[in-house]
Amino acid sequence: MNKLTADDLIYGYIHGIFPMADADGTLYWYAPDPRAVIPIDTYKPARSLRPVLNKKHFDIRVNADFEQVMRYCSLPRSETDSTWISEEIIEAYTELHRMGLAHSIETYIDNRLVGGLYGVSLGAVFFGESMFHLVDNASKVAFHYLIMTLREQKFELLDTQFINDNVRRYGAIEIPKADYMKQLKSALRKKARFTEPVLEHLFRNHADDSVTD
Repeated sequence: MNKLTADDLIYGYIHGIFPMADADGTLYWYAPDPRAVIPIDTYKPARSLRPVLNKKHFDIRVNADFEQVMRYCSLPRSETDSTWISEEIIEAYTELHRMGLAHSIETYIDNRLVGGLYGVSLGAVFFGESMFHLVDNASKVAFHYLIMTLREQKFELLDTQFINDNVRRYGAIEIPKADYMKQLKSALRKKARFTEPVLEHLFRNHADDSVTD
């Protein structure tokens, strides 16, 4: 099989599939049914996150160190865990980032990268890939900023691929693959740019939104 490229990724996302690497580095393409998505308009920050947002404990940057975010995300979560983010995947997504289609949101303390996430933006769809944290709440703040950005820029679909406990805490739900494909095709026809809004504006308007436990 030829080496994974940015063009392969674009083709895959447009057709509802995405790659993951096996333990030996072999790439497989997936199209889950049902598909996990996070409704952009219904997300609310957890009650415990509200003071963290208001105190502005973290510095937030966008696309400042995309590859390093991927490398942190690729680290096994435990001794028995394996990673699906291979070197080939890192190279392909970094290429996509250079094309302006893959993005990272990062959280810093004293100029040290402590959390973040990355994903792909096509049309009015953001395909969330992975996140990491080195300190408490670092990835939660990055996700909060992601949602605020997607709302601000009029995105319509946030794909999170598989359901698990981590994405459930952010409001993820499962929908049939057929419904996902309809939403995907519709949102891909729309135009939305993943540009960095003014942070103060976002947090002033949204950090005090209604919250959940």
